[in-house]
Amino acid sequence: MTNFIVKTELHPDLPPPNNGMGPIKWLRTNLFSTWYNSLLTLGALYLLFQIMPPLLDWAILSADWEGKSNKDCTSGGACWALINVRFNQFMYGFYPPEHYWRVNLGFVLFVIPVALLLIEGAPGKKIAGVFVALLYPPIAFTLFWGGLGMAEVESAQWGGLFLTLVLAIIPIAISLPLGTLLALGRRSHMPVVRNICVGFIELPRAVPLITVLFMASVVLPLFLPPGVTIDKVLRALVGMSFFAAAYMAEVIRGGLQAIPKGQYEAAQALGLSYWRMMGLVILPQALKIVIPGIVNTFIGLFKDTTLVLIIGLLDILAMINAATAHGNWMGTSTEGYVFAALIYWCFCFGMSRYSLSLETKLYTGHKR
Repeated sequence: MTNFIVKTELHPDLPPPNNGMGPIKWLRTNLFSTWYNSLLTLGALYLLFQIMPPLLDWAILSADWEGKSNKDCTSGGACWALINVRFNQFMYGFYPPEHYWRVNLGFVLFVIPVALLLIEGAPGKKIAGVFVALLYPPIAFTLFWGGLGMAEVESAQWGGLFLTLVLAIIPIAISLPLGTLLALGRRSHMPVVRNICVGFIELPRAVPLITVLFMASVVLPLFLPPGVTIDKVLRALVGMSFFAAAYMAEVIRGGLQAIPKGQYEAAQALGLSYWRMMGLVILPQALKIVIPGIVNTFIGLFKDTTLVLIIGLLDILAMINAATAHGNWMGTSTEGYVFAALIYWCFCFGMSRYSLSLETKLYTGHKR
């Protein structure tokens, strides 16, 4: 057998390849690579030049930041005095001011362990997970509602961003595990389990969320025994959790169907039981694939909290509408909506960015 050896001789006078990218090269590559990209870039710059100066003048330069009513906003710009005066109401609704610390403490106790769970390399993840799953719910309920010597604050006084976060976080936390079980049940070979899960998924998906909220708030009490009542916020949470779980089940089912059949066969060849196969082999891969869909469902649910106005709950958008309808603040609805839009954008953009970072972290070579 003849061996062929190919020798490559490097030219000593050639410089090393330039892999760096300076500002000029970045502009040429991303903004001015072709004539039509250059035209679009120049057009976008022209639009920004036309839009940004008057927008900055209205929002900042000519804005009124102090005042007690719309009569104090005389400069012609934005009347941010509305946000300054009604800020606590937008954040806490009608929660008693002397008990704001309970809401603040409740969310601090939630944010810190969740941050430990989300930040890579953070210590104490197991302890944080056990705290959030088992200990935090009764602690939060006691803080928000009352008990252990603290005054009771009924849910009718909850509102603003506080209520929005409660109505978003709890259904998000419930929808992922419940949706996973529904997705597995829909793919089950047992007809009874499969049909029950199909019915549970298809019924909420066939109607809009506003109908689910209306049924939970108005129709459900009609079927309860006399004298039995369920809190309005709890009814909304149950309806939103089931609704989100139905959509989450279909997202996760798509991930399960994307797993090659060989993965199931390999797990079975190793002698793994059904639940060990799902927990150790199939679900980790499926959930990784559908991260964008899961986060998209979370973002949609967070924005859908505005629909609770139909059942008399005042989230942050409803509180802004109520404030701008008051005689002292007539004509300031634009400022209120801009403030609400910034809050929603911050939360939704944060979830989107974390989703992208998680996809990058879990990338294993088959993402296109």
